[in-house]
Amino acid sequence: MNRAPDLSTAVWRKSSYSDGGDSNCVEIADGNPGLVPVRDSKTPAARPLVFPAAAWSAFVERIKGDEGVFRG
Repeated sequence: MNRAPDLSTAVWRKSSYSDGGDSNCVEIADGNPGLVPVRDSKTPAARPLVFPAAAWSAFVERIKGDEGVFRG
């Protein structure tokens, strides 16, 4: 059984692509080797999604890539 990392002292940072408002942001917590916890700033007490670091990196590279995803 996989156990969730202890995020009680996690320092969360907002995505640079969030709109900058207090209620419309994706946040991630650094400092969890091999894992990337992700949460919605509107519901900080909710259980975050936790991704393997390699999967998160692949996701970020994909949306930054040539596919035009999330481009204006």
